[in-house]
Amino acid sequence: MFQLKYPNKVRIGDITVRDGFQHEEFTIPTRAKLWVLEELILAGFKEIEVTNLGNPRGMPQFADADELFKMLYNSRRVKEKLPEIELTAITIREKAVDRAIELKQKGYGPTRILQMVSTSPSHMYKNSGLDHKGYWKMTEECIKKAHDAGIKVNGTVSTIWGCPIEGPTELKKAVEFTKRYLDIGADDIEHADHDGSAPPNKVYEYFSMILDAMPDPNLHVAHFHVTRGWGLANVLAALQAGITRFESTMGGTGGQPSNFVDGSPVTGTGAYYYQDPNIVGLVSTEDMVVMMDEMGIDTGVDVDRVLEIGRMMEKILNRKLRSECIRTGRIPKEATGF
Repeated sequence: MFQLKYPNKVRIGDITVRDGFQHEEFTIPTRAKLWVLEELILAGFKEIEVTNLGNPRGMPQFADADELFKMLYNSRRVKEKLPEIELTAITIREKAVDRAIELKQKGYGPTRILQMVSTSPSHMYKNSGLDHKGYWKMTEECIKKAHDAGIKVNGTVSTIWGCPIEGPTELKKAVEFTKRYLDIGADDIEHADHDGSAPPNKVYEYFSMILDAMPDPNLHVAHFHVTRGWGLANVLAALQAGITRFESTMGGTGGQPSNFVDGSPVTGTGAYYYQDPNIVGLVSTEDMVVMMDEMGIDTGVDVDRVLEIGRMMEKILNRKLRSECIRTGRIPKEATGF
């Protein structure tokens, strides 16, 4: 009998409050961000992205980054749980890394930061303002100073399956970049399908290559977008390849930073990502945990609480989101009488 092979236990990092909210065209209240962070922690997530520590001129959604971290560390609801939670901040450039270290020294900073390299030279420069040579040099220095401050570093590899500027990319280049990150000290790697260009067969091929070359699944995090509707299909393909760590957002929110916030144009990401602001988004946390639960995969989270958070997310953002399961619920385990 044919049977799918996949891990029976996974780790899910929810990145709603950073990646999910960065695409919204109005500033989310800091207290709403705090509520979502608290609820995610109480639901059982151990890995959460909190904010972006880059210059808020281009991404005003994160102007409250310091305040949000401080409020989270002072939260009575989750204070006892915080020591076991990985709290990540995005730090694309060195100044943001220095800011993360400063917050850590104050007692309420991130325990993990993220740097990002694109396999595409054009996307690399567009995203960071540096070429590959300059960015690798900066990253190597930043990893050392972050480790000296007791902060872990995630190295993200982007444009793995394609680049919106240059077009097709080579999978083997992303494998090489992954090795390079680990060689210079990165603690783990996020493998990012940043624009929904990855088809499931190429996802399986790529992660098979990755695990052949670097077989510890704890080193690798899969990050999928749903721009073309392939998100959960790609999750399944990655599971079959042996990946055990995933990222997602509540309601499938997020994608690229907004080009328009609170009635004013901002830098955002650029028109090449933003022709239709409703297209981009990540895999829905709610739908993914329900699917995995039905498959018998232990996610370590309270599925019912996750669905409740998803329903509240629609109220916070005042629009219908991309989760199917917050409306349909879990699969009934007994006759419903319908």
